[in-house]
Amino acid sequence: MSTLSTRSFAEIRQALLNREELALLDVREEAPFAESHPLFAANIPLSKLELEVFSRIPRRDTQVTVYDNGEGLASIAAQRLLDLGYLDISLLEGGLEGWRRAGGELFIDVNVPSKAFGELVESQRHTPSLAAEEVQALLDSEADVVVLDARRFDEYQTMSIPTGISVPGAELVLRARELAPDPATRIIVNCAGRTRSIIGTQSLINAGIANPVSALRNGTIGWTLAGQKLQHGQSRRFAPTSEEHRQTAARDARRVADQALVGRATLADLQRWQQESTRSTYLFDVRTPEEFEAGHLPGARSTPGGQLVQETDHFASVRGARLVLVDDDGVRANMSASWLAQLGWEVHVLDDLNPAHFSAQGAWQAPVPTPPQAEEISTETLAQWLTHGDTALLDFTASANYVKRHIPGAWWALRGQLKEALANVPAAERYVLTCGSSQLARLAVAEVEALTGKAVFLLKGGTAAWIAAQLPLEEGETRLASPRIDRYRRPYEGTDNPREAMQAYLDWEFGLVDQLARDGTHGFFVI
Repeated sequence: MSTLSTRSFAEIRQALLNREELALLDVREEAPFAESHPLFAANIPLSKLELEVFSRIPRRDTQVTVYDNGEGLASIAAQRLLDLGYLDISLLEGGLEGWRRAGGELFIDVNVPSKAFGELVESQRHTPSLAAEEVQALLDSEADVVVLDARRFDEYQTMSIPTGISVPGAELVLRARELAPDPATRIIVNCAGRTRSIIGTQSLINAGIANPVSALRNGTIGWTLAGQKLQHGQSRRFAPTSEEHRQTAARDARRVADQALVGRATLADLQRWQQESTRSTYLFDVRTPEEFEAGHLPGARSTPGGQLVQETDHFASVRGARLVLVDDDGVRANMSASWLAQLGWEVHVLDDLNPAHFSAQGAWQAPVPTPPQAEEISTETLAQWLTHGDTALLDFTASANYVKRHIPGAWWALRGQLKEALANVPAAERYVLTCGSSQLARLAVAEVEALTGKAVFLLKGGTAAWIAAQLPLEEGETRLASPRIDRYRRPYEGTDNPREAMQAYLDWEFGLVDQLARDGTHGFFVI
């Protein structure tokens, strides 16, 4: 491992300023990542590196710099990347602490580039907003208002503003005229915190919609802090859009994209770019997942536009890469691209598509390395073995999935902290590994064998097969062999967050514009 080169904070900062392609990888779990990281760091935990890296860093000779905070994960990840065929791997000089000592700005939370950008947009465009109390008064007086929720549908279902309709961000410009055909109707856009309501509101304003539009200030957090009641389990969704409204929205969206200097591209351009060995090109379909599954461009990834703008670092982990966006209506790709261009990306919209081009069907499948061999056992065999008491069952699923339901007796473990996890599991004669599908568990088989010296088996079909067989299940944090750090608990998620955490989150968001200025590498602009 001593042969690995290092890259300094100064080199990475200069590369960002030069808009060169680079990936700065934080290989810790999401919770420690959210506590402190550079602005453009992408989080791909060592635990699931092989399952994510091919889609997130598609070109094998991308300049990749890996870091941790002294846990020893970075050198393992670097070697794993070299084994996967990546050619230009370095360690960050001094790790996260080295970045800080060199004067690098550090950020908390996740998806920080888009959140900081949202604050920048509001500060420069003075995006109109209404306080929770003002919106409640409008609803109480049965004023002519429509509330549009710009989050994913599953987030909307968890908690929503009374009367709110689910219209995920990229859909707003396409759907708003259908939902508020009278230009006098006030449109209120909300999310959980601030970013998506600011961007959604400003999208409608940029597109020139005639209705008065306001963001719900501070989203469902602001609503809760005002002592007002949220709804749960709602299912109001946008309806199909008329051709007349689509055409109007398409003209508006194209004008906004042109203003943001979005590139135009043909299929021939895309094919040429995909052959280039010196640039990374991502192809993103920004329509709804249902539309994507019904028919999409071969090679495209499903990234609904609002989420792509919110979580760009998760989908395109190479800063400085080229993004190509696809839709079939001329609205969602252009609106999403207008924001990505302002976020400093080289972004193009494919223009010369017809229905025949959307020939691939089904959900997007992540490209992964050839899975290693493992001896599989059936759910029946596992059930028998567990009654004998000489078998340890390790579950590598997300901790939230484990808490929701797992096989009785299973220990939850993080693959990235396997040695520490095994120290917490009573020694056994044999080990069986599972996760939702066993895809991630399969990667840990050889590692568990090496650490225990015992026979290790894989549950065929994973916990999903056990559930399908209608075998008994357990719930709760019954056996945690690792700390639950695989996911950062966002203060705007769920319905049981302490008020102090919500207020602290808002205070943090208000400070992001100053942090961006101190960092100085963002390259954002606001139209």
